[in-house]
Amino acid sequence: MQLGCHISVSKGLEKAAQKAHELGAETFQVFTKNPRGLKPKKVDMKDALNGVEFCKEHGITVICHTPYITNLSTPKEDLQEVTIRSIVEDLNIAEAYGAIGAVVHCGKHVGEGEEYGIKRMIETLDLILEQYDGPVKLLLENTAGQGSELGLAPETLMEIRNNTKYPEKIEFCFDTCHAFAAGQWNEEQFDDFIKRAEEAGYLEHIKVIHFNDSKVPFNSRKDRHEKIGQGEIGAKALQKFLQCEKLEHIPFILETPVTEEEEYKDEIVYLHQLREDMK
Repeated sequence: MQLGCHISVSKGLEKAAQKAHELGAETFQVFTKNPRGLKPKKVDMKDALNGVEFCKEHGITVICHTPYITNLSTPKEDLQEVTIRSIVEDLNIAEAYGAIGAVVHCGKHVGEGEEYGIKRMIETLDLILEQYDGPVKLLLENTAGQGSELGLAPETLMEIRNNTKYPEKIEFCFDTCHAFAAGQWNEEQFDDFIKRAEEAGYLEHIKVIHFNDSKVPFNSRKDRHEKIGQGEIGAKALQKFLQCEKLEHIPFILETPVTEEEEYKDEIVYLHQLREDMK
């Protein structure tokens, strides 16, 4: 199991990789571009190659995250075109960074209804993936269910994947905080959730876990991350993920709130302690 965190790529991939290594991270995540914008980004290919080489040398896995503001289910044609163009670019950037996947949030139906939203998301995914045939997987991330967000349950996520033209290009990013806030799991339901995920075929397609506690209660439908053990989920419940044999091959990425990235160092140490404690 590789444990790591989100790192700024503002100074380039190589610096980000070095920072991750200094913090004790065995995996790290970076944004492909400004998370609140869709402005195209020109990649410094020399830096990218240096960063990829550094990661190979130290056995570090890279994950990319696409901007938050895309919407795979938007009913507006112009916004759908922008979303498609942006995510295709994100996949190419992720490939240059040597990433195993590019995380994208599931769509919002914005009042058009869940049935429409899922159908529209499948259509948009097909239009994206017909333009990209590289090694990077598009990682659909489960949502907390805020507003009109789709993609809360493993069964729904598998329905979306299975109904695209390119299911082999789609895998999943599972966020512990989102799933808790969406009412999908808590400490008592952990075993049942893993069983559900396995039976749906979802578990085998999880390629990265966003490992976060929650500031808000179970089934609150709000996305508010908290440091591990300091939120409503609690360390004991989250420890179950760290000690689950069925998840031990998956990179775990902290997206917990920090003022400085250096704070992740102690949190990564804490994750290793939780993983080994009473195992």
